[in-house]
Amino acid sequence: MPKPRKEQVSLEATPYYHCVSRCVRKAFLCGFDHQSEVSYEHRRGWLENELLNQAKVFAIDIAAYAIMSNHYHVVLHINQNQAKNWTVDEVIHRWHQLYKGNVLSKRYLTDPNFSKAEFEKLQEFVEIWRERLMDIGWFIGRLNEKIARQANYEDQCTGRFWEGRFKSQALLDEKALAACMAYVDLNPVRAKMAKTPEQSDHTSVKVRAEKAKSSYQPNHPIQQAEHLMLFVGNPRNNIPEGLPFRLTDYLALIDLTGRAIREDKRGHIEKHQPEILMRLGIEPNNWLTMTQEFEKAFKDLVGEPNILNKATKLLKRKRRPAFKNCEMLLS
Repeated sequence: MPKPRKEQVSLEATPYYHCVSRCVRKAFLCGFDHQSEVSYEHRRGWLENELLNQAKVFAIDIAAYAIMSNHYHVVLHINQNQAKNWTVDEVIHRWHQLYKGNVLSKRYLTDPNFSKAEFEKLQEFVEIWRERLMDIGWFIGRLNEKIARQANYEDQCTGRFWEGRFKSQALLDEKALAACMAYVDLNPVRAKMAKTPEQSDHTSVKVRAEKAKSSYQPNHPIQQAEHLMLFVGNPRNNIPEGLPFRLTDYLALIDLTGRAIREDKRGHIEKHQPEILMRLGIEPNNWLTMTQEFEKAFKDLVGEPNILNKATKLLKRKRRPAFKNCEMLLS
């Protein structure tokens, strides 16, 4: 029986989560259906645009994503500090971009004679909305609902478009985060939808690579893609909020890994691997295994054994999911 979402998400354990949502019957509802010879490729664009637009409103950052033919992957970061620092007005304006709000929130924005008692009642709703604006269940739920409605309207039909529940995995440490991001960004390469990461449509790595290439100037820092979580470099004191790697290291590692997993070449990581792999202390062979089989190798909690033990206790679990694989691949 699937675990309730509240038992899978704990901000005390980690703010990073890998989410996967699949179309019903794994049908090609977002790609090209070779049996009917109908193309639904444009729906991948719908999904990518809505995903990035929602990230502007929610207190949720997008670390990586890949929109495939019948499913999509996204690595999310719950930005709790951002949500807590929003004013009442900010929460209301953000919520109104997604939903209609209620009578009180609409009146508050237009009526200068709003009473103190009404404001106190409104604050109760605001705190509920604040929590929802940093909830991955609400984020994925709204995204899936909007795309399903658009697709059903286009097909002039009703019924489910997505499977009932999306899958989520908690990424407990830097090793798990880096491996999962690479796994997501390299999905089209493994599926033979693209020859190289930078050619893979509707992925975060393509967006990041294009932005870096277009903005490159000698002796200047590389510009990063808008609406995606920033790479802020290796861990250090007073590090700003963002991904704990350097963008150049990550792009080099993705390119190198993409070459290594091609079927016409023996899988290996060259001796001069990027600094990120050395710093994380991941064995090259383990890295290749994780970036090709992340979902198979790990369950809903992913991290080094000692961190996995802490998260298991925090979530009051009796068992440690896929502990042997975490011990073998992430130690």
